[in-house]
Amino acid sequence: MIVTTSNAGAYNMGEKKQIGIITRYFHKIGVAAIMLDDKLSVGNKIRIEGATTDLEMTIRSMQVDRENIESGRKGQEIAIKVPDRVREKDIVYLAE
Repeated sequence: MIVTTSNAGAYNMGEKKQIGIITRYFHKIGVAAIMLDDKLSVGNKIRIEGATTDLEMTIRSMQVDRENIESGRKGQEIAIKVPDRVREKDIVYLAE
């Protein structure tokens, strides 16, 4: 199954729904920037997958321009704390 990484919207792949893509990773503080293709809220469980990345986590907090927010919307770039290294262009899925 082919999944594009454009910002054209969310994609369903069985039980996974693509909601974004990693645009940057700040290794010193363990924070990832995600360009959202769909809504994401605090408390959602996500999965980040890439060539060398396979990580599942629950969103505890998120920020936009260093301000805490409860949810992000399509087209917004948000930042979240991640427990392990992620890479640019890794795909972010909503885990169900």
